[in-house]
Amino acid sequence: MSDKSMVMIDGNTAAANVAHACSEVCAIYPITPSSPMGETADELSAAGVKNIWGTTPDVVELQSEGGASGAVHGALTSGALTTTFTASQGLLLMIPNMYKIAGELTSTVFHVSARSLACQGLSIFGDHSDVMSVRSTGWAMLAASSIQEIGDMALVAHAATLKARIPFVHFFDGFRNSHEIQKIEPVPREAIRSMIDDKLVLEHRQRGLTPDRPTIRGTAQNPDVYFQGRETVNAFYEATPGIVQDAMDELAKLVGRQYNLFDYVGAPDAETVLVLMGSGAETVHETIEYLAGKGEKVGLLKVRLYRPFATQAFCEALPASVKQITVLDRTKEPGAVGEPLYMDIRTALGEGLENGWLQTKGYPRTVGGRYGLGSKEFTPAMVKAVLDNASAEAPTNHFTVGIHDDITGKSLTVDASWNVESGDRIECMFYGLGSDGTVGANKNSIKIIGTDTPNYAQGYFVYDSKKAGAMTVSHLRFGPELIRSPYLCTKADFVACHNFSFLEKYDMLSQAKDGATFLLASPYSVEDVWEHMPDEVEQQLIDKQMKFYVIDAISLAKELGLGARINTIMQTCFFYISGILPQEEAIESLKGAIKKSYGKKGDHIVQMNYRAVDGAVGALKEVTLPKAPAGKNAMHPAVPAHAPDFVQNVTATIMAQKGDSLPVSAMPNDGTWPTATTQYEKRNIAVEVPNWDPSMCIQCARCSLVCPHAAIRVKAYDPSELDQAPEGFKCADAKGKDFAGKKFTVQVAPEDCTGCGACVHECPGRERDKKTKKETGKRAIMMVPQMEVREQEAKSFDFFLGLPESDPASINRASVKGSQLCRPLFEFSGAGAGCGETAYVKLLSQLFGDRAMIANATGCSSIYGGNLPTTPYCTRDDGRGPSWSNSLFEDNAEFGFGMRMAVDKFSEFALELVDRMLSGECKCDHVSDELLEAIRDADQSTQTAIEEQRDRVAELKKGITNCECETCDQL
Repeated sequence: MSDKSMVMIDGNTAAANVAHACSEVCAIYPITPSSPMGETADELSAAGVKNIWGTTPDVVELQSEGGASGAVHGALTSGALTTTFTASQGLLLMIPNMYKIAGELTSTVFHVSARSLACQGLSIFGDHSDVMSVRSTGWAMLAASSIQEIGDMALVAHAATLKARIPFVHFFDGFRNSHEIQKIEPVPREAIRSMIDDKLVLEHRQRGLTPDRPTIRGTAQNPDVYFQGRETVNAFYEATPGIVQDAMDELAKLVGRQYNLFDYVGAPDAETVLVLMGSGAETVHETIEYLAGKGEKVGLLKVRLYRPFATQAFCEALPASVKQITVLDRTKEPGAVGEPLYMDIRTALGEGLENGWLQTKGYPRTVGGRYGLGSKEFTPAMVKAVLDNASAEAPTNHFTVGIHDDITGKSLTVDASWNVESGDRIECMFYGLGSDGTVGANKNSIKIIGTDTPNYAQGYFVYDSKKAGAMTVSHLRFGPELIRSPYLCTKADFVACHNFSFLEKYDMLSQAKDGATFLLASPYSVEDVWEHMPDEVEQQLIDKQMKFYVIDAISLAKELGLGARINTIMQTCFFYISGILPQEEAIESLKGAIKKSYGKKGDHIVQMNYRAVDGAVGALKEVTLPKAPAGKNAMHPAVPAHAPDFVQNVTATIMAQKGDSLPVSAMPNDGTWPTATTQYEKRNIAVEVPNWDPSMCIQCARCSLVCPHAAIRVKAYDPSELDQAPEGFKCADAKGKDFAGKKFTVQVAPEDCTGCGACVHECPGRERDKKTKKETGKRAIMMVPQMEVREQEAKSFDFFLGLPESDPASINRASVKGSQLCRPLFEFSGAGAGCGETAYVKLLSQLFGDRAMIANATGCSSIYGGNLPTTPYCTRDDGRGPSWSNSLFEDNAEFGFGMRMAVDKFSEFALELVDRMLSGECKCDHVSDELLEAIRDADQSTQTAIEEQRDRVAELKKGITNCECETCDQL
């Protein structure tokens, strides 16, 4: 059994537990990936958990990050111990208050899960762009590299800020550290209490503004005194590094873990040293230990306290033998001499030589590079490439590693096959569907392994930013040695696929070791599964001589009342196959985790999952590998052959999970991407899809109205259009006098449907028993297994798309049926199955999509609306459709208002130009006055009138194309 003093915990929780214990007030606002810190603090207070002084902190959520920092500033000004949690643009919105808080020498800690900033595109993933943007605010900046360090550094920051009176940003890498689960030793409560000096706390409170001791703060200062005022803080910054080191030393006495401002790892006589901070330092640490153990003269200097930068401490931490230094930054600062840490190190080396702090023979050759932006992987192979570059005769400076920069040629070549040997460690990968429970189950699994076995354990969970409905990959590692591997698994001992359709699209077995185990959730039996798998997958299984197990988890889950949630079943199979715990212990641990996870939902949910555990092993079957693939199926191309070139070459690569291989030249340089690309995705994620029975349909179109993904549609059309219809295409005589003589079809897109069942739930076409008059349960739309109808319905949907759209003049768009006869210009989004929002967005696109300009705030709607690789906003046959852009979380009203102002001005200017033509200022004789007057005076209150105006404008443009006067050029 494992050491009970150790726990399985993620980085956000480690930080929040310490912050809550050391605070009286928490002012919060959620932003990915820091939200769980605020949520944890809120949950602790809601549960009555007290801080180290025996009172429960007040946690309040503000209206924005700017509001949160304002509230923090106010609470601090009044003397309360206050904190907050943030990331990315949220941190940037706090900058004005941060300058004030630092300028007023106010003790506090902001905990930041460091994240990318929105530049050419939004990224919710991790790097140091945000924290580097606040380095001039005057805050101390303390970096943590691992889950263990996050809890430790959080406490160091809270202790040091009280003595230094300098506010602290305690930061760690978003997602890679914030959401990674590791087995750590948390700081004991008594150690936290011991680290926080009550004398300093009382001094902080005494500095608070109060009418009992009235003072004034925040004055307006003139040129005669402002400069002098700024210089008064110098002594505080000079003292801060020593205060931080004292706090680190005190922590070491209490818990036995010693940290320094700069920590060196590697050969004592190293000639090549890498310098960096954050989770990447763990990857380098692992690699350096491995190489130094083989006699290579390499080392690592971890930066803990980045601001104030302690130049002498840095220089003294370097080995005297160092000849070349490489500085790695996880950010980009366009136009600068180099990235921030690189520039600081270059300056520190120069000052160190001048002051005699540097013991090297001369100035070490120093280069810098960028890595890991937007959570890009940073692996031991990349560390090896950086080391090789450093020792080269002419090393590349200002390089990148982990990408292929074919424009400036500054990227390093990486041998991806190189790796650090990991001994007895086990690696596992689980492919699931967002919201299917796979991630939650694997979080339970890694906690069970870490808690109920002596193993160290690590869990990291990769989400597409769409989350629900997109693929998730859970990466689990466990073994007897401490794990310093903040990167994805690449040599898996166990691979599980929880969605059969993934076999058609993703290469899941390329990361599997020879002899590894593959577990597949399959709708096909052990006897039949080989006939339905892609040949490429089967060949890999044979070549690697893998063990292969299948289970019809969907059928078992349905039988048990769990619907499509197969997570408990698959988790049980993993424990049974892996043997990491004896079977009885594994079942006991699994049921304990189930009770903890689902207990609040009621005992019946718990019991259903218990039955899933009990039934899973009996349903699990091992497949004996044939000697050759069945030769009946092949992996599907990511996009069809008729897709545009950009989609074929770029979008398809990202869809195939191979976006890391794209060179810089493939990327749009200003972040502009084509629309209408979800049509090529064909995710095939639905287990069941709707099937239409024309005989029962009342043709209300409510199924189409409520469909969140535009995956079920209706059309009314002339019967002659059916001449080329594929076999099995369904239709009925259209109902209603407006559609007399026409045919009507309700058509599903089987490969784009998410299987939510909203259409079935809403369908009023219900069968009743002729005798009892009671509903039989059968409706005009019923769910059926997707695989049974996919091929037929896909052909029918392709034909359906070619049927003509309804004439706008012939339908009433203001009715349910009329609106659904309009083509949706928002289709197949990445929103979760049954999403309550996207049906409205789709309806908006049907009513106004041909002239919609969308200013989208950051949130769910920006992720399902504008997340790479595909976008659901699409176009009519004439190319018109919604134009869309995302700004920030809080300014989309102003962003959209600016769009509106531009459009109004263009319209006004266009009419002024038309008036100039009518007045004779322009002598263009290719356009009649009647046309110009018709355009000027046109009514555009209906769709028909708008289409007529478009025809007139097209005629005008054609007429003035060859006129060279300025008026026509402008028009």
